[in-house]
Amino acid sequence: MILKVTDLRAEAGGRSLVDGVSLELAAGEVLALVGASGSGKTTTGLAVLGEHAPGVRVSGEVWRAPGAVAYVPQHPSSVLNPVRRVGAVLKEIARAQSAGETGGTGGTRGVEERVREAARRARLPAELLRRYPHQLSGGQQQRVVLAQALLLNPVLIVADEPTTGQDGLIRGEVIEEFRRLRTQGIALVLLSHDLAMVRALADHVAVMHAGRVVESGPAAGVLDQPRHDYTRHLLAARLTPRTSASTPGEPLMEVRDLVAGHRRAPVLKGVSLSAAAGECVAVAGRSGSGKTTLARCVAGLHRPTSGTVTLNGRPLPRHLPTRARDVQYVFQDAKASFDPYRSVSAQVARTAVRLRGAAPDEAATRARAMLERVGLDEDTAARRPAALSGGELQRAALARALLAEPKVLICDEITSGLDALVQAAILDLLDDLRRDLGLTVLLISHDPDVVTRLADRVLHLEAP
Repeated sequence: MILKVTDLRAEAGGRSLVDGVSLELAAGEVLALVGASGSGKTTTGLAVLGEHAPGVRVSGEVWRAPGAVAYVPQHPSSVLNPVRRVGAVLKEIARAQSAGETGGTGGTRGVEERVREAARRARLPAELLRRYPHQLSGGQQQRVVLAQALLLNPVLIVADEPTTGQDGLIRGEVIEEFRRLRTQGIALVLLSHDLAMVRALADHVAVMHAGRVVESGPAAGVLDQPRHDYTRHLLAARLTPRTSASTPGEPLMEVRDLVAGHRRAPVLKGVSLSAAAGECVAVAGRSGSGKTTLARCVAGLHRPTSGTVTLNGRPLPRHLPTRARDVQYVFQDAKASFDPYRSVSAQVARTAVRLRGAAPDEAATRARAMLERVGLDEDTAARRPAALSGGELQRAALARALLAEPKVLICDEITSGLDALVQAAILDLLDDLRRDLGLTVLLISHDPDVVTRLADRVLHLEAP
């Protein structure tokens, strides 16, 4: 036995987050926790590690076998050092692990070799080791965190949405690596909305709803013959393609011959696109192809080497606060975009104050209305970011961006950490808003279902 959880309970601010969860896991087995955003999956996963978010009280018993336990979080940037190159951090972890194995005298296996092997297993190209975290896409950051976990030689890995932001090929490679880890006796607790990955990996599935396990058992039984109504509802949820596409008018935003990179490494070479008011243009391509770099250039967060970005025929201003009135960015890693020490509702309202000159009371009222529209109640939004799930934070980030009343909204993998039920609701909301407000949407996504549901046109990027 690697893990045994008995009657786990977690509470924050009088609200029950996890209510009486019990789990068991043997060496080499994979247990998948599935359920809608906010169901208690991440709180349970953190409790397995002996951790919890600030303000959360945990009770119950968690027993783990001796050995290292590794964590692959849904938001990788939260555990990456922003001022150090990722390769240097990997070497530090490898050096510490090697010293621990040999009583502080170093390892018989070279640190460089350990890092190369971990990077290879995580499908992390060697050239990325020289970059800082902000120079990596969300999928590349996820692979860095996986490499860090593999360096620990763990007996148990808790992986929270480990394929978030990954293209189909990399996603398949990550699944294969987890399969290889199983053959080495490493156990895996998988927290995921990706039911195809769950089906490919899991031995056991526990379905969570409102903090409780409503159904559990062998993966094939739960996924193919669900007994609980909630499980059947969750499994049946699908994104349906749009029945028709809009006819674009004159271009509102234009990108012409954009060239950009990181240091000497080229990422974009002469990329052009245009989008009309009310149109959604999707940018697709493999992880590392330059999708996020393109989006950051449009938002003014990355300075291109050459090329132009115009709105209504005029170059967008370099001054970020001015540019942010017209172009808003909803990041893949929503958690990293929030101040951990202030309530979510206050941060959402602040957008209307800073960018639209609203009075504080008016901004608070508008924030409450927008948060409710994206599916967040007032009590949830009044909490600090750590008390919200990844999906809840993603919805809050969308509300915050919309309060700026932008002409262009950049959505970078914003549904990748959401279950199909919430995905559909968010995409329907975006579809309504862009039509009602003439909002231009630049959609960054690996998910073909998301692209076909929302996009009018698709731009495919390839790595240079």
